[in-house]
Amino acid sequence: MHKDFLDIIDYSPKEIQDLLDLAIRLKKEYKAGGNEPVLKGKVLAMIFQKPSLRTRVSFDVGMRHLGGDALYLSPNEIGLGKRESIADVARVLDGMVHGIMARVFDHDHLIQLAQWTTIPVINGLSDYSHPCQALADVLTIYEEFGKIKDINITYVGDGNNVAVSLMQIAAKLGANFTIANPQDYDMPAEAIETCKPIAEENGSKLTFLRDPHEAVKNAHVIYTDTWTSMGQEEESAKRERVFPPYQINDALVKEADKDAIVLHCLPAHRGQEITDEVADGPHSRLFQEAHNRLHAQKAVLYTLMKN
Repeated sequence: MHKDFLDIIDYSPKEIQDLLDLAIRLKKEYKAGGNEPVLKGKVLAMIFQKPSLRTRVSFDVGMRHLGGDALYLSPNEIGLGKRESIADVARVLDGMVHGIMARVFDHDHLIQLAQWTTIPVINGLSDYSHPCQALADVLTIYEEFGKIKDINITYVGDGNNVAVSLMQIAAKLGANFTIANPQDYDMPAEAIETCKPIAEENGSKLTFLRDPHEAVKNAHVIYTDTWTSMGQEEESAKRERVFPPYQINDALVKEADKDAIVLHCLPAHRGQEITDEVADGPHSRLFQEAHNRLHAQKAVLYTLMKN
């Protein structure tokens, strides 16, 4: 197993499946009375360049469930790469804590943290990818359908970090991934090209479309995210003109499989990328998915920090 959890693409299908199986076990164990304190005496430093609800609470509570502690470090306290070099921050923390979770803008900051530490570094989100979210997503899909392989996952919206990790985990586990996004809002070409041979090897079909109606045909899972991610605020007016055809609403959901579920990594901008009727309706698994961040991340913490 790797020292760090930076990107889904770094992990083999078996390693991802092992994390998923562990997440399922830890969730059952917790609901049956609590998790074993396998991380007793361990401390996770949590570095935040971006604000967060789910990431902060799920990692903090996840460490508590496993018997450890978490330390929140706000943007002003560190000024990663500005007030102090990334290499210096990494080496200071390396001698004081047992793991680092970082929620950053630049993915390269995570890579640098990992290079300068002997302790695990976990990607809590970067502008490039969001692997913890993808692990929670497939846990939610597995709970609904009892499998991941051959499930049709359709992402509708901006080809952002969440879409990249969702494509990667689908390709690794043999699910079919389709994305419908407007022109000029594609996923990074490098991410797509890297995934194509992996998908072929694992029996996963990758499809790239513009038309959301075509994309949701036969979809078991419809996924969306905000039209404007953190750091893109200056583009919000333009994006609000481009993305309305990509809204997840009742009419679009009816074009998918009758038992399709709807996922969203949250926070949701209701009335933009998703309507209240869908977010709060019978197809929605938004809050089960959010809660699964806790258990999916416990699997990562357990795997990387137990020894």
